[in-house]
Amino acid sequence: MPSIVKILRVVADPNRLRIILLLRAEELSVAELQEILTMGQSTISTHLSQLKQAGLVEDRRTGKSSLYRLVGEPHKEAGVAGPGSPWTGLRPWGGDPSHSGTWESTNLDPGLPVLKGHDLPGPPATGLRRGGGLSRADSSIKSNGPLGPEGSSSFASPSTGDFLHNLLTQAASEIPEAPADQAAMRLVLRKRQDKMRTFFDSVAGRLGKDYVPGKSWKSLAEALLRLMPPMIIADLGAGEGSSALLLSQSAVRVIAVDTSSNMLEVAREQALRAGIENVEYRLGDMEEIPIGSSSVDLAFFSQSLHHALHPARALAEAHRILQPGGRIVILDLVKHRFEEARELYADEWLGFTESDLESMLQQSGFTNIQTSIVHKEPDAPQFQTLLAVADKPS
Repeated sequence: MPSIVKILRVVADPNRLRIILLLRAEELSVAELQEILTMGQSTISTHLSQLKQAGLVEDRRTGKSSLYRLVGEPHKEAGVAGPGSPWTGLRPWGGDPSHSGTWESTNLDPGLPVLKGHDLPGPPATGLRRGGGLSRADSSIKSNGPLGPEGSSSFASPSTGDFLHNLLTQAASEIPEAPADQAAMRLVLRKRQDKMRTFFDSVAGRLGKDYVPGKSWKSLAEALLRLMPPMIIADLGAGEGSSALLLSQSAVRVIAVDTSSNMLEVAREQALRAGIENVEYRLGDMEEIPIGSSSVDLAFFSQSLHHALHPARALAEAHRILQPGGRIVILDLVKHRFEEARELYADEWLGFTESDLESMLQQSGFTNIQTSIVHKEPDAPQFQTLLAVADKPS
């Protein structure tokens, strides 16, 4: 932690105090500080260098530039300085700098009294939400710095953090440029937002077609699965169990059914390695599902219905095992002409049309039927995926 002597030496310059007040609210680059303070680049860099040498300011690389912040200052939403920071115990300022507010100092030392301060012209910096938006935080600012009567700085505590807080509080009320600095900072941060908005405006209409780092259907599916209510789910034609493992994250229990004992053994091993215990594996056929009537909340077919000898019977069985009010979800192939699929993938049916599925679901007793084509593969034979959802009447 920097000594008070070093701090006094480095903050004796009003411009360095202005920089500290700004960096207390937000990370800023040299270029942004130039724009806010209307100073030259070399002057700003010199001030920052001296603040870094005093142990008050640090920087982090972001792209081609660096962002500066107070040492140990976390993201402004956290509201607590990092360990070993000279700002430990201080909360970032919140509210509108133009708004007058009463603040108080709350000592962490139980042996010291809690003293009230007087109304200040406004907090010296504005707390920011993630994304650069302005925070309308309560203007009643709390710190652990002791103040003398009527809000005068007593510097009675040995804590450097208390001392710095009192110093910045006094500086904010005495530096005439401070309110204008805060207003200029808001404009600079708005420009950051405008830059991001301009990017998204430029890619509107093609964002889904271009690569976006971190964006994937798997991640979206994982997120949506977390929104599912806890249910008992039947995964029909489960294969090696990848869908069952995904569904198990939110399910009370998943019953995975498949005709292949080898497939089920692989599925069991995967669940064991993943430490998943709420999936049960049963050997059986989709047309004679080894599950009791009215015992599951969701019947799920994922690219399995086209392997059934009699798809309509499989849907009727799904209707049987569902509780009243239960739901069926089907993901399968849209009808195609790729005959090789019969030999390559043991497909019994070359997919289904939307009307095929809707008709079979109606005949099985389902209502509220919805179908849609949700995906088309870019490469030949350009398989398409059909989604169907329906309800068993209550």
